[in-house]
Amino acid sequence: MDPFTHAVMGASFAAGAAELRRRARESAPDAAQESALVTRRFAALAGAVAGLAPDIDAFIQSGDDALLVLDYHRHFTHALLFAPLGALIVAGLLWPLLRRRLGFGLLYLSCLLGYFAHPLLDACTSYGTHLWLPFSREPAAWNLVAVFDPAFTLLLALPLWLFLRRATSRAVALGLLLAAAYLGLSGIQQQRAETALRGIAQSRGHQPAQLSVKPTLANLMLWRGLYVHDGRVQADAFHLGLSLRHYPGESLSLLAPDATRRIAAGDARRLADIERFRVFSDGFAVEDARRPGFVGDARYAMLPTRIAPIWGLQWAGPGAATEFVSRHEFTPAMRGDFLAMLFGRELPGLAPAGR
Repeated sequence: MDPFTHAVMGASFAAGAAELRRRARESAPDAAQESALVTRRFAALAGAVAGLAPDIDAFIQSGDDALLVLDYHRHFTHALLFAPLGALIVAGLLWPLLRRRLGFGLLYLSCLLGYFAHPLLDACTSYGTHLWLPFSREPAAWNLVAVFDPAFTLLLALPLWLFLRRATSRAVALGLLLAAAYLGLSGIQQQRAETALRGIAQSRGHQPAQLSVKPTLANLMLWRGLYVHDGRVQADAFHLGLSLRHYPGESLSLLAPDATRRIAAGDARRLADIERFRVFSDGFAVEDARRPGFVGDARYAMLPTRIAPIWGLQWAGPGAATEFVSRHEFTPAMRGDFLAMLFGRELPGLAPAGR
């Protein structure tokens, strides 16, 4: 999830906990409202900082290994078992700055809630978060929300803003409830998209070996579906309004062993990097049809109907080091197609699909 949403989520949990703690201990809850407001603000600050802290793993990088950041981002710092220690580190760093405003117990609680919220929120996206280390190396990717969704963020941010401005406000509880309801609605949409995708695959005579559905950026209306059949990955898009519209997409072969060997060109390091990337992409590694030699992650594209990876591996030439590159080309024509699908309209040149 984007850093701002992580900070807001962490701050919401921490500020809410500070208020609950005060009310449980205060015999006259309204007697010191101004002091309570200051306390919840500093608790929110601690929760926001802790809510950002797990992404420190993004700095685990190497100039000699372009894939190191992929191996360790959303890794051990995002494990739920690491959260108490991570929160303790953040609280220790903040203690010299906040010790006159918060007792260490409340400071640690604020950091713990903010830190825990981060990996759980990341797991609601589709990139894969290693929640269960060291017991399992299987990443969690619940595909409920895009990494950037302003509606979800505003449901948290506006109530938090009110809660930190008025001592009598209880808005943060409403914000957390609305955020949970948003994720619940996404779960319903996800089931609709998965059911539709399985039906489409069946109508094609396909038996999906692997299937994934996820919301497109910043909305819950347009979903991208992928499945693997007979060594090929198929993309489809669905507009999930009151009625459902299907947009058939592209199909492309997964990266086969012979293609892997051709791209590696006898370079053992390059071959190993391709295999590491195949694991990172959850088996959806492909050679981009528009850029031969570019090994991409088919899970992500700028248009939900396309298999045109937004990131992947490339090499400048024989013996060159592996480069991890991202590309986000979004032409006016692509923008028009995306908006048409987002609003459930027919695409030019595409026959109407099932509603």
